[in-house]
Amino acid sequence: MLLMLIRTLLWGVVILAAAVAFDWLRDSTGGVSVDLNGRTYGPFAPLEFVGLVIAIAVLIWLHFKAFSFIVALVRFLSGDETALSRYWNRSRERRGFDALSEGLISLAEGDGDKALTRARKAERLLSRPGLTRLAMAQAAQASGDANLARIYYKQLASEPDTAFVGTKGLLAEALHKGETDRALKLAQHAFALRPKKSEVLTTLFGLQSQTEDWAGARETLGASVSAKTLPKDVAARREAVLLLAEARNTDDSGKKLSLTFAANKKSPGLVPAAADAAELHIKHGSDRRARRTLNDAWRLNPHPDLAAAFAKLAPDEDVGQRRKRFKELLDVQPEHTEARLLTGELALADHDFDGAKIAIGDLVESEPSTRSLSIMAAIEKGKGADDGVIRGWLAKAIAAPRGPQWICSNCGAVHADWVPTCNSCSAFDTLDWTARKEPEDAIAKKLDMAPLLTDPSDDVEITVPVEEDPDIEAGGEVKPKD
Repeated sequence: MLLMLIRTLLWGVVILAAAVAFDWLRDSTGGVSVDLNGRTYGPFAPLEFVGLVIAIAVLIWLHFKAFSFIVALVRFLSGDETALSRYWNRSRERRGFDALSEGLISLAEGDGDKALTRARKAERLLSRPGLTRLAMAQAAQASGDANLARIYYKQLASEPDTAFVGTKGLLAEALHKGETDRALKLAQHAFALRPKKSEVLTTLFGLQSQTEDWAGARETLGASVSAKTLPKDVAARREAVLLLAEARNTDDSGKKLSLTFAANKKSPGLVPAAADAAELHIKHGSDRRARRTLNDAWRLNPHPDLAAAFAKLAPDEDVGQRRKRFKELLDVQPEHTEARLLTGELALADHDFDGAKIAIGDLVESEPSTRSLSIMAAIEKGKGADDGVIRGWLAKAIAAPRGPQWICSNCGAVHADWVPTCNSCSAFDTLDWTARKEPEDAIAKKLDMAPLLTDPSDDVEITVPVEEDPDIEAGGEVKPKD
């Protein structure tokens, strides 16, 4: 709007200046003479002279146009059938490309309405449907006219030369509107047109994961590997997750077996795949293979789910037998936090309170968590400690971090069990077994519960045990006062 106002003012100034000049020339006295090859022409009145100069310029321009026309006519007569049409359309095309150029500049500036106006002018002047339709579609998007943009993207998609561009535009619109089913069909069509385009492969894979089309996602993953858009280790991990997801989604026992074992083979450190494979081995009477599978997975990634699967190898054993049998698993990584906690829990179940305390060691200080501190409370209770000491440990457990959980690295959502796609943001394979650091206000809310576990007569001082973090000020510990 401001540019139009400035342009109008400039035209007004030019017209006013021309009128003043015309009036001045008309009232001027004297004349102008021209000497040419020894001959003098004139004198001419000032206004007559200016008119003569303009007339000469017009004649020169007409001669130039006539010469251009003669050249085009000669070319036409010589067999160039488009020479005359190019001659007549040259000015039209120039104005069309000028409008297109202005539209692209406006589009880059974010002025959608102006870009749409210039695109319409370019479409009217140019006979380049692929180019002008794309400009119209993008300008319509920028101006907020989604329906008009869809019309032009459909026109682009219907032509072989612009099919991919049109499909891509329709796909972006469907994703923006959250139309997953339509977006999936468009992504599949875009993949058929450009099977090696990394952007299309990523979009199609994400949509197939969201809709739990695991078999289709595996095909897309294979195409990504063939197109060399994914590292081999990343592709192997993703294939393992897809195999496991497909196995969990089928009722065919034979297919479930082969898919689960394939997932475990592809990624031995994938905890849910190892746990599922071990349970299937147990179900089919192959305890030796189940034990080997769990040992290999534990070596790479100690996890409570692996311990739970290991316990199923002998569900009817007594506590002493279980503790002895678990030594095979725990000796793989004895210093790992999960191994120490599990050792403490097994000793606690066997009433070996000193052994449990040795296993826990300094975890209550170096890696305080609800689990480790609760184990310490149970140890103190088993050893006959005062109620105040026990309640102190329980109060510390309330204020401590929760410990490792299945947390989405994309959105931070916590999951009770592992799933291939996040239940919150639908991201694929983003669940990590990790501890989430809690802000001070969350810990303060936990501390509000501490008085329920303590007794005023115990005279227990409660402070906040947290992991060191630059964003969280570390507190102290829960200690009985002297």
